[in-house]
Amino acid sequence: MTDRALSVCSSENDVRIAPFVDHLKRRLTLTHPFHPRFSEEFELVSYRRSWGRECVDCRDDDGELVTIPLQWTDATGFFDPFLEASRGHSYFRVSELMELVELIKRMEASEPEAEAKGGVK
Repeated sequence: MTDRALSVCSSENDVRIAPFVDHLKRRLTLTHPFHPRFSEEFELVSYRRSWGRECVDCRDDDGELVTIPLQWTDATGFFDPFLEASRGHSYFRVSELMELVELIKRMEASEPEAEAKGGVK
């Protein structure tokens, strides 16, 4: 079964050229800390850009083809400076925690409106 969550690729601002693929690791690890397949290894099949997004097509240990956003892997050898500096002590950046606080506030503010319209709390 192909993991649908792996098929989402996000945009990169920089543009890479074809020889870049020659510098990618052939066996790569999924490094996104919140992905269910975190730390799993995959065999690189190809690199591609689609609609401005950088992805790698890989095979998992079961031979399934999966597409992973390039920045969710260690394929380039470049790591997220935050994750390197935190060394597993914190999974969240302060800015991400602040966004979460704002989201919770918005959700709490909308609860009375939902109850007034007959919604369930």
